[in-house]
Amino acid sequence: MASITSRAIAAEAIRLADHTRHQTALRLLPFLFVLYVTNYLDRTSLAYAAIGMKRDLGFSDSVTGLGLGVFFISYVALQIPGAILVERWSARGMISTTMIVWGTMTALTALVHTPAQLYGARLVLGAAEAGFFPGVIVYLSHWFMQADRAKATSNFMSAIPLSFVIGSPLAGFILGQSWFSLPGWRWLFILEGIPAIVLGTIAYFYLTDLPTEAKWLTAQQRDWLESSLAEERQTSTQAMPVLQALSSRTILVVAAAYVFNNFTYYSLLFWLPSMMKRLTGFSDVRVGALGALPYVGLFLAMLANGWHSDRQLERRWHTAVPVLLSAAGFLGLVIQPRSVSVLLLLFTVATIGNSYLPVLWAMPTEYLSKSAAAAAVGMINAIGSIPGFAGPYLFGYLSTKSGSFGTGLTVLMVTALAGGLVVLYAPKKKV
Repeated sequence: MASITSRAIAAEAIRLADHTRHQTALRLLPFLFVLYVTNYLDRTSLAYAAIGMKRDLGFSDSVTGLGLGVFFISYVALQIPGAILVERWSARGMISTTMIVWGTMTALTALVHTPAQLYGARLVLGAAEAGFFPGVIVYLSHWFMQADRAKATSNFMSAIPLSFVIGSPLAGFILGQSWFSLPGWRWLFILEGIPAIVLGTIAYFYLTDLPTEAKWLTAQQRDWLESSLAEERQTSTQAMPVLQALSSRTILVVAAAYVFNNFTYYSLLFWLPSMMKRLTGFSDVRVGALGALPYVGLFLAMLANGWHSDRQLERRWHTAVPVLLSAAGFLGLVIQPRSVSVLLLLFTVATIGNSYLPVLWAMPTEYLSKSAAAAAVGMINAIGSIPGFAGPYLFGYLSTKSGSFGTGLTVLMVTALAGGLVVLYAPKKKV
């Protein structure tokens, strides 16, 4: 009789755990996913608007590259303060505030006429967005256990490719329009800024900072989730001072890999529309449609990589392999094949390399205690975002000087190779 009772209690505990994990994921991840789609639509709106700005304002590749990159100066400067503020103040407050401000700045970018105005608008936009991504990464660690974290992060970060699947055809269509005497690229900034303002307002009322405050969970579910997360933090994370955490081998390796990979990633992300436009000669609308295809591949690869990484509880190779694969794609692109089909395939292979992202971001919160992890996430994103300035600018500069994308693509191949190899120096186990 006692055995039957014990089994019944164990079965009930399993049901409680499964239901709580599922309910938490269903409540938070779809909404955060939509927020991140909006974030990337705003951040990368210049990638497509640049096609129209080049025609109307005469901006060169160097001007566009600097405009793309200057965003990261203020973005980098406020990463660590933003992440720590999320931990010590309020995640929903931080997320809501940043969204409203960046949405406003994106819409106001429609007013630019000179390079200096573009640089100023992008600089303020970077400051507005700085706290969002590290804040969400820390926020996820408050709600999801280690076995679910890479999968949860991949579900959230799969918004990156989906934002391009949605945004590329939409941007191509808007670029071809002219309403109320305003060219399409100005409308692109306006129409992509408004959703961030609306969703930022909703986020303040919808999100919950901590499990103990979740009225949408039962008291039993709240207790189970909070106790499970606390127990896991005690057994699997290191309680070390923030400065010591920032200098640990794991964090330094992850930061170094992120530097190389972001140089590659942001250069490709921002310049892919322009490369496709010039290499194919297609219309803006067709470039927008075809530009979505590589990101369909990335969307699927990101979900699969995060799921498999959680299943194997392995992070290093699940980070390295996609990046090394992208190096092969860049090698093919250096040749700049004339076949549109081959070109699209190589762009897709190069883009799929970014499926490493959710796995890499699972590492800091698994190795470190909460406050140290918050600072580490901020530091990694800050250091790793520096190439967000250098990469797009250097790519545009090399394109202007050489009159070809070949030199820039060679640089991206080398940085992808370096990024894939560096992460393999991370410890196999928590140290």
